[in-house]
Amino acid sequence: MTASHLTLDQAQHFARIALGHVRREYPNNVDHALAEPSDARTPSQLHPIFYGSYDWHSCVHGYWMLARLLRRYPDFAPASDIRALFDVQFVADKVDAERAYFARPTARGFKRPYGWAWLLKLATELALQSDDSWGRNLAPLTEVIAQRFRDFLPRATYPVRVGTHFNTAFGLRMAADYADISKDGDLRKLLRETGQRWYSEDRDCPAWGEPSGDDFQSSALIEAECMRRLLPLSEFLPWFDRFLPRLSERQPATLFRPASVSDRTDGKIAHLDGLNLSRAWCWRSLGNALPATDRRRAIAHEAAREHLSAGLPHIAEHYMGEHWLASFAVLALDDED
Repeated sequence: MTASHLTLDQAQHFARIALGHVRREYPNNVDHALAEPSDARTPSQLHPIFYGSYDWHSCVHGYWMLARLLRRYPDFAPASDIRALFDVQFVADKVDAERAYFARPTARGFKRPYGWAWLLKLATELALQSDDSWGRNLAPLTEVIAQRFRDFLPRATYPVRVGTHFNTAFGLRMAADYADISKDGDLRKLLRETGQRWYSEDRDCPAWGEPSGDDFQSSALIEAECMRRLLPLSEFLPWFDRFLPRLSERQPATLFRPASVSDRTDGKIAHLDGLNLSRAWCWRSLGNALPATDRRRAIAHEAAREHLSAGLPHIAEHYMGEHWLASFAVLALDDED
């Protein structure tokens, strides 16, 4: 069975993977709307920090992973390379350019909510570093993204429940960490109220659409993880009982079967390796929230190990997965999240 906790060897391996792609500009899947001919620019011209890793959001969480690993293992072999990278990238002029991009009229929905969520998660991790200058330098962009959540959530009548970047439960869950680290009580309240508005009445989730052919999140499990993060335990546990009432019977069965990946050179199909890793993260986190005497705790932890074993060996098999999968492996392996 695959080890279920992050090891030094894994941390060094994952860090080397990310160091190899966060400044790799091509290939690149540019998510960019052109309003005029002069808007046709290269990735690094558009985004002087987050231009690598195939796409903006993957680059953001590549930096998050590097920051997390550096904090976990401040003296490990890649540490000096990570610090040197951050010293070069998290500087005022580059942050200003990234921030200015979001002021473009055509960028109103840019990377909503997945990229927003990871940017706040990165800011959270940088705030925990022994050197907080990187986080302070990123702050102008961080505040833009936090304001994006404040502006968008009251207008978002309905949640998005898909298993891809548009899932709103993932956005709330990651933003909650930032709200806590920044002591932003108003944002924390907005996140909680939005989660309750969207999800509080959900019950007996069938998970019938899982997995879809390009899922990298479980719409059922990430909703549960979102509510675990937003609610006090006394409110979460009754909600969870209603949401997945047959968990002790390992039902819905689809949530317990790791996804099969037929072609890791296909970027969409390769998402399914990420589904296995993100499910492992959710199962572990949900299991940890259950009382020690609750038999569902062991069931959840076993499901986490099974999904981790399915996804972990394939992180570096092809660039379509390599540019992002390690971040989800760290979520799955690191008990802090």
